[in-house]
Amino acid sequence: MSWMVSLLVLSFLIFFHELGHYSAARFFGVYVEVFSIGFGKKIASFQLFNTEWRIAAIPLGGYVKMKGQNDVDPADASQDDDSYNTKAPWQRVIILLAGPFANFLVAFFLYLAIAFGGVQALSPVIGDVMPDSAAHVAGLQKNDVIVAINSESVTTWKEMAKRIQTSPILLQFQIERNGFLQNIEVTPKIQESKNMFGETIQKPMIGITSAGVLHDVEMNFTQKFDYAYEQTIFASMMIFKGVQKLITGDVPAKELGGVISIVKVTADASESGWMAVFFFAALISVNLGVLNLLPIPALDGGHIMFNLYEMVTKNAPSEAVLIKLTVAGWGVLLGLMSLGLYNDINRLIG
Repeated sequence: MSWMVSLLVLSFLIFFHELGHYSAARFFGVYVEVFSIGFGKKIASFQLFNTEWRIAAIPLGGYVKMKGQNDVDPADASQDDDSYNTKAPWQRVIILLAGPFANFLVAFFLYLAIAFGGVQALSPVIGDVMPDSAAHVAGLQKNDVIVAINSESVTTWKEMAKRIQTSPILLQFQIERNGFLQNIEVTPKIQESKNMFGETIQKPMIGITSAGVLHDVEMNFTQKFDYAYEQTIFASMMIFKGVQKLITGDVPAKELGGVISIVKVTADASESGWMAVFFFAALISVNLGVLNLLPIPALDGGHIMFNLYEMVTKNAPSEAVLIKLTVAGWGVLLGLMSLGLYNDINRLIG
């Protein structure tokens, strides 16, 4: 059942990505021949708004086939008024951007649903204290509640960690222990740690772990929209940085995941409840939006690059160049997909 949920979530995100392209194309008068969820053999279809809406056998992607656009053969164009290639370059750019934009918008509404459903955060309650650490030397103990640092109140574990990392000097901790408040001085130590990309970094630490105590975050109506916006931006920046680090080699290629990882993570999340599904669906939606903006000719970002070139030079790239770059783009894309699949299989077999 969890795997079915994950496939439905993936299909849902792909549907809205393609719906973005479809809506923008129709707005500019482009005839959309096929709207497909999935690739390969057609399982079912129906006609609506003069478009064939199709479900295909392989539910790991989708596409909108517009008149005058053919990713397999860029030279296959049409000069009719309702063709994609007869539209102005800026109109084509908007059509191409509409897909990733739809993914960012879906992520925003998913985060908004999480906000209205109730956001929880880790409380600043100490779990374990590492031997010989700064916290141990200072006298911090298990189950101490950190109330304030340098007279500034602390309400979440994340907030506490940020205060420590941005003030690597003597800190005044106010803690609650057994119902009583007391002040303790702690001097963080610069130590090795791992960031979210698995890189080894140096940062101020005091040597404590969380007790895993959660509390509901109080937010008013406006703050819930702020939360959704901030989470969407944070997820986008995180994925952009992850892609950048993969390209520069700061993150090893073995960390790249494929569709199996996406399905597995979503399936695991479904066992933890719908809020977890919403969270990972939002993250995957942002992922789809960001990755489709990469300047690879087989993706939206590659087509945007061609149209921007035409806008600047007032000349479209030659058919020979388009064909060569498209073939190269498909080669890069298939290579990345194969690498992701290889890594997924390696993870599954341990």
